[in-house]
Amino acid sequence: MFLTGKRALITGSTSGIGLAIARGLYAEGAQIVLNGFGDADAIAAIQNELGGAAWVNEDLTTAEGVEALMAGAGDVDILINNAGMQYVSPIEDFPPATWDKIIALNLSAAFHTSRLAVPHMKTQGWGRIIATASAHSLVASPFKSAYVAAKHGIAGLTKTLALELAQHGITANCISPGYVWTPLVENQIPDTMKSRGLTRDEVINDVLLDQQPTKKFVQSEEIAALAVFLCRDEAQNINGANYSIDGGWTAE
Repeated sequence: MFLTGKRALITGSTSGIGLAIARGLYAEGAQIVLNGFGDADAIAAIQNELGGAAWVNEDLTTAEGVEALMAGAGDVDILINNAGMQYVSPIEDFPPATWDKIIALNLSAAFHTSRLAVPHMKTQGWGRIIATASAHSLVASPFKSAYVAAKHGIAGLTKTLALELAQHGITANCISPGYVWTPLVENQIPDTMKSRGLTRDEVINDVLLDQQPTKKFVQSEEIAALAVFLCRDEAQNINGANYSIDGGWTAE
């Protein structure tokens, strides 16, 4: 288990992609710090499954909340910036407060976690910073202005971190999935139905999977496998990369 002795914080890890990554890192020996919302009993079961993982639940839409998260998490060797939210609306109807919240959670939180995690990583001479970006870090879709803007920002932040930290044994990379069947995707279906005047099946088949040539949802475990690989020493020269896992969507 090549991550024995390493401590990993995964934001948004009580379900979906984040939980899959937490499980993948734990399987390789990492100590896990969970973050996210959910039923307390369900989260306790996850903590038990992951060897008594810590759980630090703070509001990541504020700098103060992220600072509290990082203080509770302690020094981390692996930082997975995964927490995110989505909202679907024409831009003229897009609530400004929702824009602010999406940018704060999907982008600014990654800046704050990174700035607070880096000093320890520099001291150790080793670190991994991985962002769950999105196909929307590379291409846009209508009605998702805040999400697309934030994910493009994550890609840029990752490149900057990669350049700044390259000589300190720290790498920074993005993983950009297409549509993964997670609560984030499922919860945006009603808004998409409303904004486009479509049925649920039409949203799934004609919107969500329309641009994925495989016509299949990406699996969380596929993303986790790549995240685990990026933590290996064999990946030490993979830096500033943005990996697509989207069934060929962004190949067009």
